[in-house]
Amino acid sequence: MAGKKQNKSNVPKEIRNARAKRDNFVEDIFEAGIILTGTEVKSLRAGKASLNESFCRFVKSDLFIYGFHIDEYAWGSMNNHIPRRERKLLLHRHELRKLKKQVESGGKTIVPLRLYFKEALVKIEIAVCVGKKLFDKRDDLKKKAVMRDDDRSFKFRR
Repeated sequence: MAGKKQNKSNVPKEIRNARAKRDNFVEDIFEAGIILTGTEVKSLRAGKASLNESFCRFVKSDLFIYGFHIDEYAWGSMNNHIPRRERKLLLHRHELRKLKKQVESGGKTIVPLRLYFKEALVKIEIAVCVGKKLFDKRDDLKKKAVMRDDDRSFKFRR
């Protein structure tokens, strides 16, 4: 049955960190590879992952992601992966130096924004972020409310 195509409608395009842009100001964005096992990739293709509580930290000169939850693969054996283990991120050396310099300067963290498939590879988009204060979050909520009201008023005018 060579002529049959797979139905890829239920495959997620990407997994996003919903809290990242709400709680932080995003400065620099980088694309990184990630070291995964086979059952982790199968679980990601099924969309069973969460980036919401994850963060990145340097260990010596390598960058690792912590708190990144990938559910166990449903059809995996007893050799299935650990859901919340630290995973190494793959970046060029000059990018690692730049990230480390920005984080060590103070007040900045590295937060994953989204995880996606680039052909057969799993990529993760990370960003250097500065945390928002409470009044910054309130300003954002006010702006969203005003935009929503404007959209409603334009909708009723038509």
